[in-house]
Amino acid sequence: MEASVWQQLQEAGRYMLNNGLAWGNAGNISARTKDDHYLITASGTDLGELGEDDFVECSLSQGVWASVEGKKPSKEVPMHQAIYESRTDVGAVLHASPFFSTMLACSAENLPSEWFVETMYYLERIERVPYFHPGSHELGEAVREKACKANVLFLENHGVLVYDKNVKEARMAMHTLEMACKMYVMAKSSGISLRTLPEAVVQSFLNESGYRPRRRFSE
Repeated sequence: MEASVWQQLQEAGRYMLNNGLAWGNAGNISARTKDDHYLITASGTDLGELGEDDFVECSLSQGVWASVEGKKPSKEVPMHQAIYESRTDVGAVLHASPFFSTMLACSAENLPSEWFVETMYYLERIERVPYFHPGSHELGEAVREKACKANVLFLENHGVLVYDKNVKEARMAMHTLEMACKMYVMAKSSGISLRTLPEAVVQSFLNESGYRPRRRFSE
């Protein structure tokens, strides 16, 4: 097991719990260790108290599991696997049910990404995935269908899924998503109209900011 990867996930789990992005043992997180393998939290683990033995190593090609204590991986393996198989550029996948993000996932509301720098960057494309039971093959395939179209998924009546090139970027995307959803809900309930930036400004930022190469999505 690669210590640096599980330690990054351990830190991410603690960060998510401490910042209201996760609660109890709800949610699961993973990170790629090499092209064909990734670590995922074991079933029933508390994201805020992850130890080295709370992860299971998975193989994309062989579908085998290995853990220090013989633990089972999170039942949400199908959707994590779907992301890694569909997106070779993705190095980490985070799934949780933050309050405001899940509120929007349970609604028909659409969250704009054209508000400020972080929303433009981290929430560039958001797609919705219809409800299927957690851990089901059907949910995994629904996620696979949207994986290349976005970098954030609202899992309807379930929670959210974010994925990015590494754990740090995925963690920031999750936090940005929750903050933006909170802004949306509070502005709407307060009667405040939030202005969006013009499309030309958004495209200029995404193409010319220099933070990273532009993400490429399928239509």
